[in-house]
Amino acid sequence: MAQIPLIELGRIYRRWEARGEIRGGYFIAGVSGEQFALPEAIGLLRSIRKTAASNGLIILSAADPLNLQGILTPGPRVAAFTANRISFRAGLPLAALEAGEIRKLSDDAVSDSQIETALRVGKLRPSLRPYYK
Repeated sequence: MAQIPLIELGRIYRRWEARGEIRGGYFIAGVSGEQFALPEAIGLLRSIRKTAASNGLIILSAADPLNLQGILTPGPRVAAFTANRISFRAGLPLAALEAGEIRKLSDDAVSDSQIETALRVGKLRPSLRPYYK
């Protein structure tokens, strides 16, 4: 598969934006650079801003494309293997399960046993919503 240079992607995205196919802007605070999204994503992002924040733990497979640990969030990367997992609370990484070992990523008030249980127990259940264009 041929790789498209980032500068060329920018041109393509701006062309799509001019045609009204996507929206460009700065939608997510703390993420540098211009961002692009489908028009219907804007409403979803705004609705998330209006909901109350949850303090529950969120567990994400390290193989998930949303694994931005060490890229957008502070700390070292977590290898993108399906057996590896990352726990988040309020959008910040707490700990990672890598090669069967738990590594703390921050000093949060969540107990070690709670983090270990969340990272080791059960399968990850995807939270999917249907999307129709």
